[in-house]
Amino acid sequence: MLVFRYIRDAFTDPPDIPELTLAQWRALGRQVPLLYAMLVSNSLIVAWTHFSVAPIELTLYVPVILTVLCVVRTGMWWRNRDLAISADKARRSLMTMIWVSTAMAIGFAAWSLSLFPYGDAYQQSQIAFYMGITTIGCMFCLMHVRAAALMVGICVLVPFTIFFAASGQATFVAIAINMVMVIVALLIILLNNNNDFAALVSSRNAVAQRQVETQRLLDENHRLANLDSLTGLPNRRSFDRHLAAALREADLRNGAVAVGRLDFDGFKSVNQIFGQLTGDRVLIEAARRIESLRRPDTVVARLDSNSFALIVQGPVDDAFMARCGETLCDAMRQPFDMPSGPIRLSASAGFAASRPGDSAHSLYDRADYATSAAKREARGRAVVFSERHASEITRVRRMEHLLHTARLEDEIYILVQPQFDVTLGATTGFEVLARWRSPVLGEVSPGEFIPMAERTGQISKITRIVLRQALALGALLPPRLRLSVNLSAHDIGSPTAIEQIVALVGSHGKSCRVDFEITETAVMRDLDQANQSLLALLGLGARIALDDFGTGHSSLTHVQKLPLHRIKIDRSFVMEVTSDPASRAIVKTMVDLCRNLGISCVFEGIETEEQLEALVSLGGRIMQGYLFGRPMLPEDMDEYLAREASLQRLETRAVS
Repeated sequence: MLVFRYIRDAFTDPPDIPELTLAQWRALGRQVPLLYAMLVSNSLIVAWTHFSVAPIELTLYVPVILTVLCVVRTGMWWRNRDLAISADKARRSLMTMIWVSTAMAIGFAAWSLSLFPYGDAYQQSQIAFYMGITTIGCMFCLMHVRAAALMVGICVLVPFTIFFAASGQATFVAIAINMVMVIVALLIILLNNNNDFAALVSSRNAVAQRQVETQRLLDENHRLANLDSLTGLPNRRSFDRHLAAALREADLRNGAVAVGRLDFDGFKSVNQIFGQLTGDRVLIEAARRIESLRRPDTVVARLDSNSFALIVQGPVDDAFMARCGETLCDAMRQPFDMPSGPIRLSASAGFAASRPGDSAHSLYDRADYATSAAKREARGRAVVFSERHASEITRVRRMEHLLHTARLEDEIYILVQPQFDVTLGATTGFEVLARWRSPVLGEVSPGEFIPMAERTGQISKITRIVLRQALALGALLPPRLRLSVNLSAHDIGSPTAIEQIVALVGSHGKSCRVDFEITETAVMRDLDQANQSLLALLGLGARIALDDFGTGHSSLTHVQKLPLHRIKIDRSFVMEVTSDPASRAIVKTMVDLCRNLGISCVFEGIETEEQLEALVSLGGRIMQGYLFGRPMLPEDMDEYLAREASLQRLETRAVS
């Protein structure tokens, strides 16, 4: 039964396993020439020994025909031995080999048995030996294709056994029995060997698959480590590596490398208004536009949320960098067509060229600074790093050092600017403004040192110094006057900072007459924490004002969710209220909004009588700006208030 099961399984060859099929085809290709060489040589020897006793048809014509067939088949296999073929073609070739082997086995068996009647006992024994040894050799040569080996064995064994068993000669009967036993044993050995071969191929294929999977995982890890998953561009890590390599190459050829940084202006609003998915689509389209504009030797990378960087090699003078930057900025100004509708954005760019001895860090820092300068000075345009910027960096670093080492309690002082109620005709409060007088630098603009203090973590200390001076000043002012003190994003977002502010206000022990001004930027970082901080301040009796209203992206949301008493309208609306109908409409809407919500409204930056008249006609009431008073020292407040009281008395007399 075991033999029959082997025989049954053998006829399923070739298997429908592409790798095994190809392995069988390659193994057979190496052995087929040997098979036919053995078959031809053995047959020609038999024909030669029988040439004198058998008919010429059997000793010449038939051997020649069979030899030609063998040579043709050998030539076909030899010609295809190095070809890369598909598994389907290999399978068809193996199937052809099975049927050709069957036909050849039948042909050679019939020819050899037809020679048996001729010749003496020695020549007849040669026929038996020829058929047995040649069959065994052919089966070994076909061992990798078990169906072919089995068909050869059967096609020779069956007629051989029947023929010699029927001869009645005991020796030939014994030979027939021996032949059957040898062929069966050989068949079992070949079938087992074929199974081992299949297992080896399968194991080798499994190893190859694991290697492929391992390589795929390595490639994927490399991609994740070096490519941005959203845009497919190189990420920051890859950018740093490319930049370091580009600088090394530039040093070798005494050339230069330019680094550009492109940053969207106000991109956060896209995510807030249209959603994260739309924001991602905008970034993908932006990456596509940059890629379409780059030169072949330019590297484009995405550094973070909405920031892209370029490494440009070759001649990189200022004019080239300026053109490159403007081209990129122009491309970003084109509408981004999204399912929700077109989105219009601008982007600012900064470029810097390498210098001898530059590191990747120093070169990128210059490009980054140029981008910051573009956002400040030429929003939506490109700026090339220049010596002026180098001087600014030196000054900023020096300023940072001096701010860090400064005796802030002695060097920080305050100015105050009046807030005037046009309905009452009197000043109702003052905004407290921080100033820094450095022994080394002299007077430093708050536009410079306040952002620097926020960046270096010193802003909370400055806030407490300013608040302490404001509280001391407030104790000397008439009860009707309030003071406004600005809080930074760090103050609002830090429970520790708020606790220190609460403790400082509480230590004065008097009713709090402070309005704390916050910005939308401070609130947007953490709305829940901002609410908790503001509630703590309200518990002191303080009031809350939202500064720079209208310049953010979610003002109405904040007005609705925050405990506000006052809104300060940014000066950008005031500047155009006399000339721009749209600005007038916006201001009117803001005034009505504040009236409906029961909160007061302060207009900043009033500089002309025309602006004042326009705002009053729109319902404005509380004003702040140079028209009513420039920032002054606290010791000048008494003179200011006395002068205002004198003017009020004169007006009262004039009316009476």
